Amino acid sequence: MNLWKVLVRPIQPFEEQDYQELMRKHHYLGALPKIGETRWYVATWHDEWIALLSFSAAAWKCAARDRWIGWNFRHQYDRLKLVVNNSRFLILPHWHFPNLGSRILSLCQKYLYRDWQETFGHPVVLLETFVDPQRFVGTVYKAANWLYVGNTKGFSRTRQGYTTKPQSPKMVFLKPLIANAQTLLSQAILEPQYRTGGVKIMLSAEQMQSLPDFFSRIPDPRRSQGLRHPLSTVLAIAAGAVLCGMCGYKAISDWADSLGQKARRRFGCRYENGRYVVPSESIIRDVLIRVDPVHLDRALQRWNKVYAKQDESLAIDGKTMCNAIDDQGYQTHIMSVVGHQSKICHTQKKSVLYR
Repeated sequence: MNLWKVLVRPIQPFEEQDYQELMRKHHYLGALPKIGETRWYVATWHDEWIALLSFSAAAWKCAARDRWIGWNFRHQYDRLKLVVNNSRFLILPHWHFPNLGSRILSLCQKYLYRDWQETFGHPVVLLETFVDPQRFVGTVYKAANWLYVGNTKGFSRTRQGYTTKPQSPKMVFLKPLIANAQTLLSQAILEPQYRTGGVKIMLSAEQMQSLPDFFSRIPDPRRSQGLRHPLSTVLAIAAGAVLCGMCGYKAISDWADSLGQKARRRFGCRYENGRYVVPSESIIRDVLIRVDPVHLDRALQRWNKVYAKQDESLAIDGKTMCNAIDDQGYQTHIMSVVGHQSKICHTQKKSVLYR
């Protein structure tokens, strides 16, 4: 077989059904739905399909990968889009020839680097994949110069969080698409072309558990009768959602609904009928409208003081608030100081501009 005649291209929309049927029939894990940033590819030889590949979003957490990258926990959430997972690789029956797999991976890597930018509007600098050692030893990835960086712990993600017991650990392989991928992903400040959206962080278990304590001294503006959620819990969830990039009552409520049971317990949510329950959108809105903003600001500053020690540099940004005009015709202007490393807003100052 002449490997130089092998080509790789994206699957076209009218070919997706055939692609999924072949995956279901021949891949031991079956087919995957096309969710979010996902691209499917086919390798051909004289226009005949010989292999199928799928690339999709990176794993949220992978200790072996994260150690190799060396990125800070706060950076990880904002940079995961620069990492893509090779979620499926299937060489079709009767096409298992020496060096074919590594040749296909090499071609796909070069095509994907350009295609991802054109399709999703941002680059990719690192590929990852997980290999089940009970079935394979990762020969094709080793031959294609992927790096084996260790094994997973065997926990898998579910709708409720993560499995309580480890299952089969997987081998973790990485393939940098640019020479300085490791340095780029772990540096304090990303170069502009690699920034993929708004500033976001991911809260650790310790931070979730600590947030309610910082709000515990704020007077509750609600009547004590019929209260279902502690004020400290409502404010902690709202603060956590905003820190993770949510904006608006609906977004905060959706973020709260997405929390797993362990996260809800850390926030101090009410336990009811065997489950931890989060406050509704109306409760969140009512609390944020009525709570004393001075007390809230002081509590957030105390939290910032504890958890913003990693900042080596600060960014100052100003925003003019639309339609915020006082009785004298002055428009409100907000100046914010944000930490580069922690992404935390340390303080805000309000001034007025004449309209």
